[in-house]
Amino acid sequence: MSIIHQIAKHNRDVYFGGNWTTVNFRDTLADVTWQEATTKVYDLNTIAALVYHMTYYMEPIRKVLQGGPLVASDKASWETPAIQSEAEWKALLEKVLHEAEQLHAAIGRLEAGVLEAHFGEEKYGNYFRNLVGLSEHTHYHLGQIVIIKKVIRARHSA
Repeated sequence: MSIIHQIAKHNRDVYFGGNWTTVNFRDTLADVTWQEATTKVYDLNTIAALVYHMTYYMEPIRKVLQGGPLVASDKASWETPAIQSEAEWKALLEKVLHEAEQLHAAIGRLEAGVLEAHFGEEKYGNYFRNLVGLSEHTHYHLGQIVIIKKVIRARHSA
């Protein structure tokens, strides 16, 4: 398996399972209600805010993989849309999983030599850094979500 396909699989596994951490986005969030997703715990971000933030970059990165410029904003990555129903929460999760599939397919179509090339502009580093960083970023926030979910549920069972 080529390094490109390994990176694509690694990124896909964090969303759909099969990674060595045994924690993935889809399974972790499958039983989270919209009320839990929007519950504030201490001064932490909500689960919904973390989901929006950690997945915000998927579409801009996919567009770079398809030859476009990187158009994204750290500030905008925290501008979580209001979620006021289970339908809105499930729609966000479905959108994220659909975008994840598209992104991972785009990664798999990359040419092997691109990994060392600048990711749009030199200041963003190379493709390898950004694609591996995307997976690291997702795992980082996924860990936060797991903890917040446990705290919320522990409060309700107490």
